Amino acid sequence: MLNPALATTMFWLSLACLAFTFAGYLPLMAVAARLRRRSNWSGSISLQPSVSVVICAHNEADRIARRVGNLLASDWPPDRLDILIVSDGSTDATAEIVRQFQNPRVSVLELPQRRGKPAALNAGVAAATGDIVVLGDTRQEFAPDAIAKLVRHFADPAVGAVSGALFIQGADSAVGGGVDAYWRMEKAIRAAEARWDSCIGCTGAVYAIRRALFRPIPEDTLIDDVVIPMQIALRGHRVLFDPEARAFDPQTLEPERERIRKRRTLAGNFQMLFRYPGWLLPWRNRLWWQLIAHKYLRLAAPFLLALLFASNAALRDEPLYRALFIGQCGFYLAALLGLALPRLRLVSLPAAFVFLNWMTLAGLWHYLRGTRQPGWQAAKS
Repeated sequence: MLNPALATTMFWLSLACLAFTFAGYLPLMAVAARLRRRSNWSGSISLQPSVSVVICAHNEADRIARRVGNLLASDWPPDRLDILIVSDGSTDATAEIVRQFQNPRVSVLELPQRRGKPAALNAGVAAATGDIVVLGDTRQEFAPDAIAKLVRHFADPAVGAVSGALFIQGADSAVGGGVDAYWRMEKAIRAAEARWDSCIGCTGAVYAIRRALFRPIPEDTLIDDVVIPMQIALRGHRVLFDPEARAFDPQTLEPERERIRKRRTLAGNFQMLFRYPGWLLPWRNRLWWQLIAHKYLRLAAPFLLALLFASNAALRDEPLYRALFIGQCGFYLAALLGLALPRLRLVSLPAAFVFLNWMTLAGLWHYLRGTRQPGWQAAKS
């Protein structure tokens, strides 16, 4: 039996941390950004830099031609744009299909063995020649002006990386609908962070970096689209978010597909936490508090939820805490209904909330077990 004073402290402390993590950080960043009024330059560029698009692929013969065609249709001047496909140990016709374009702007770099996306990125950026490197994946497609929208920000020498916005096909299930709301909140957070200073991480499906600022990342890195921008920010440059630089993903946020992606992403957040402890030091990382609030408090959320429930249960003899305990039980019942009845959209937010926090625990287990394939799994749409 918990001591009442200890239980009360645990309850309100865990509640405050959870409220800040999921409801308080976004408005705080929005207010801070408005007060700071830092400019995000997005005008036209008179001197257009050369751009290399680097796409890593493993056994993507069924969609690599479509992806290259999509990039060739970009609005950026053809003489300032080249496309490099890194074939990461592909055993199908991926490389051959790229060569069939017979276009001097399109090339393929073949890695004889599958080494994983981080190794492919390291090789691809090293081989790129453009001043700006645009990174993306094979499944998504860019809007025609996506590259131009990303690159315009580099007219400001303080900018080192720019993230675009990924638009994902709507989901029909309760969990999928809730995850979609979570993804919209994530984009709003990145926009506010960028107006303040820099966003924490980029959208891996559509972002750009200054090639000169890139440093190779460890080949077992799980979330390259956070580690690479953080490395750039640590060198004093800004990382921006442009919602007008759009990429489109045909894959929905249904839980059976989202489970693998979220587990890997959250395992990557745990990897980043333990691999780069210096990023939490204010004198080494000006974004330290954003990193904690945006990324690391979410990793603590399942444990805070358990503390909240246990302390509330210990205090339930008092009327206020009894009402709050009943509310907690009702919330979890609604979440279970949403997980059991996928079409019950009324409970989409509780279902998604529980799903995402369960994926946090799955991500921790995935990280602790060290389960990692030499490559990445590209979900087929």
